[in-house]
Amino acid sequence: MTDSQTAMAKLQSGGGQGHWALDPAGSTAEFRVKQFWGAITVRGWFDRIAGEGTVGATGAITGQLTMDASSVSTKNSRRDKHLRSADFFDVENHPSVVLTVTEATPGPDGQIAVRGSIEAAGHSEPVTFTAHADEATENAVTLRAELVVDRTAFGMTWSPMGMAAKQAAGSVVARFVRG
Repeated sequence: MTDSQTAMAKLQSGGGQGHWALDPAGSTAEFRVKQFWGAITVRGWFDRIAGEGTVGATGAITGQLTMDASSVSTKNSRRDKHLRSADFFDVENHPSVVLTVTEATPGPDGQIAVRGSIEAAGHSEPVTFTAHADEATENAVTLRAELVVDRTAFGMTWSPMGMAAKQAAGSVVARFVRG
């Protein structure tokens, strides 16, 4: 059994019980959106993220990851300013993008089935995805997840001549330490 499988077994039995805090230095939240009818991919990330998680006595896992929407970056200042506008994240009225985990069930091979919601630009949508435990010890766990959302469900409909894909892919690496 790998270290991740052992740690996941401990989570299922309540061995990870308690509060866990996100380590921002070991965590990232990135996104990708196809542009120009799929010819290029715009990549970006959030420079400032925070979060926490709780493992209950029965192994029930809940948590939250909060990205500061004003910290969105694509290494293009003009595009970043547009992403912060009401066409996209609307940071003036909605300063955060929040991933809330309402249920996370550890499974085989370090996988965790996750249910929850994403809130961005004043809209909230349910999500389900699979996270993978890369590193798991008694006092730290690093989770990786990929998810795809329809950005138009969040009111992000800007796309002259339909050149931007509706689907946005997100990648999260979240390192939690026992708090």
